[in-house]
Amino acid sequence: MIKYVRLLLLPFSVLYGVVVIFRNKLYDWGLFKSTRFNIPVICVGNLVVGGSGKSPVTEYLVHLLGDYKIAILSRGYGRETKGFLYADQTATAKSIGDEPLQFYHKFPQVTVAVCEDRVKGIKQLKDAHDVIILDDAFQHRRLNPGFSILLFEFQKLLSTQFLLPAGNMREPFWGYKRADILLVTKSPLKITEQQKKQCAAHFDKGAAAHLFFSAINYKSLTGLFTTTVLNVESLQGKKIFLLTGIANPKPLFDYLSGFSSAIEHHDYPDHHAFSLGNLRKLAEAFHHDSAKEKIIITTEKDAQRLFDVTIKELLLNLPVFYLPIHINIEAAHKKTFDQKILKYVSDTTRDR
Repeated sequence: MIKYVRLLLLPFSVLYGVVVIFRNKLYDWGLFKSTRFNIPVICVGNLVVGGSGKSPVTEYLVHLLGDYKIAILSRGYGRETKGFLYADQTATAKSIGDEPLQFYHKFPQVTVAVCEDRVKGIKQLKDAHDVIILDDAFQHRRLNPGFSILLFEFQKLLSTQFLLPAGNMREPFWGYKRADILLVTKSPLKITEQQKKQCAAHFDKGAAAHLFFSAINYKSLTGLFTTTVLNVESLQGKKIFLLTGIANPKPLFDYLSGFSSAIEHHDYPDHHAFSLGNLRKLAEAFHHDSAKEKIIITTEKDAQRLFDVTIKELLLNLPVFYLPIHINIEAAHKKTFDQKILKYVSDTTRDR
């Protein structure tokens, strides 16, 4: 069925592609203005709609650039507000978006802000910061970042992809040529040379020096409303109620399946605003299940949408945990990856 729907949508994808290509050319030719700043600006983006692991990469950069005063600027996808806003103690997922809220909770030393207009946002932030990290701004051509890291999800890179609306690509694949680093995310932990060659074959030969691989590194389970931390091995023999509202929950589901075969997945679209009805359904399923050992698990990003006072009470007395993730850059090339970013920031800071 999906195959036939895709065929019906292909003419619209062709039209969409023509518009996107023409728009990009106008920027390339300088007919549309693209603003560049003299402060280090690092863009983390992708070519597709949906998650490729931008948040873990943004967090990696925060740790890597810890000696600098950092600001993270996001569009704030899914928020109910407009314009430029700082994240503060009154912020919610509805006011700034789930990912910026996650950054704010995780990195108190970092300024987190949201603005649809990245140029306007940078103007607000540049004088008080050393580095600005842009979360998901690769297609925001009004801005010319100093350094771009473009992400490709391993499984999707190896499969055929189409432009919107038949597929989920925001622009043609050759857009990768604007990036300084190409990072394949969610790769197998022990990726083979053959698998790396399969990925590299999608790019031109000159891209090889900029192509890196990373894998997901799941951390310990953390209590949503408590300070309790659990080792994932403690899931052995437990019934898991998995709550997700992310673009691709399969890697998480597969990971948890390695510890328990009893998983009930409450799966919702990316950035889904969990309703009272959604969480009542989850709570009732949990209470009515006969398993003696059971737990509710969600992602760190989804957890940000569960702090809303209107739904929080439904979960307060339940064992709800989130599973943080980090990325592991392939060890043999981690130093090169880090040095490319550190050199850009150092050189730009010195030139200022």
